[in-house]
Amino acid sequence: MNQKAHEHTLGCKHTIHQHQQNLCWDNSLQPAMIVAPGDTVEFRDIDATCGQLTAKSTVADIATLDFSRINPIAGPIYVDGAEPGDALKVTLLGFQPSGWAWTAVVPGFGLLADDFPEPALNIWSYEKSFAQPALYGAGAKVPLKPFCGTIGVAPAELGKHSTIPPHSAGGNMDIRDLTVGVELYLPVKVKGALFSIGDTHAAQGDGEVCGTAIESPMSVAAKLELVKGANLRFPRFRTDGPVTRHLDAKGYDVTTGIGPDLMEATKNAVRGMIDLLGQQHHMNAVDAYMLCSVCADMRISEVVDRPNWVVSCYLPRIVFD
Repeated sequence: MNQKAHEHTLGCKHTIHQHQQNLCWDNSLQPAMIVAPGDTVEFRDIDATCGQLTAKSTVADIATLDFSRINPIAGPIYVDGAEPGDALKVTLLGFQPSGWAWTAVVPGFGLLADDFPEPALNIWSYEKSFAQPALYGAGAKVPLKPFCGTIGVAPAELGKHSTIPPHSAGGNMDIRDLTVGVELYLPVKVKGALFSIGDTHAAQGDGEVCGTAIESPMSVAAKLELVKGANLRFPRFRTDGPVTRHLDAKGYDVTTGIGPDLMEATKNAVRGMIDLLGQQHHMNAVDAYMLCSVCADMRISEVVDRPNWVVSCYLPRIVFD
């Protein structure tokens, strides 16, 4: 993204500050502000760990993370006129990045948690224009595409709900294509919608297999519009162009997992890619696992030829160009 793209954040009508963040979804929370449909809001200083990790952190800091302070969401924003059955149309306008990020293996979390019981941490540095790939280890370069992993409106169910799993009105969906210019439609469940956003990423592969992406503190701007009577069951979105991040130029290495269980097939596809990265690029297993999380795309290739299904792991070869 060029400089012009994230200058949009300087002209927002409203601003949500770091102290206006919450650690749960709860439709009884007092709104941080009320906005009209069509208004723009800047959400400042989003940080997935509430400052527990910094650019100087080491792997020892993973063991001391307070998980009650993970994945805060900024808001909630009450959108005037929003009623259950409507859709909130959200368009991200731009990001103001910090220039640093982290990716970690957290024990007990991630697709291959049983395979990787020990913590690991990679600290990234990247150009704030997002124009240049971020270096990973000695030989890999990961192209960047910023987005928000968590974006949604309050659920209809009463009480406090964790921000870690997604829900039918959005939340921690971790869809890497929800970036600048994409139109996201969220099903409104409660009066005012109560929109919140968080978990800013500099890049991620489809699947986020190790449980973390290129997690980077940022500010983000969004435009909130209302679509009356949309009656969506789940979120949907529309892109204005290709979503591959232009990683096709050098082709892909692809591994597969095949079997009667989609999750086990997914695990085996990733295990195959970890083995391949070790063979071709002499990466140790945990570094390969984290690289898969930030740039490899998981795809369901076949779900009709019972009893076995096929899941594929696509790693763009441009990463090693």
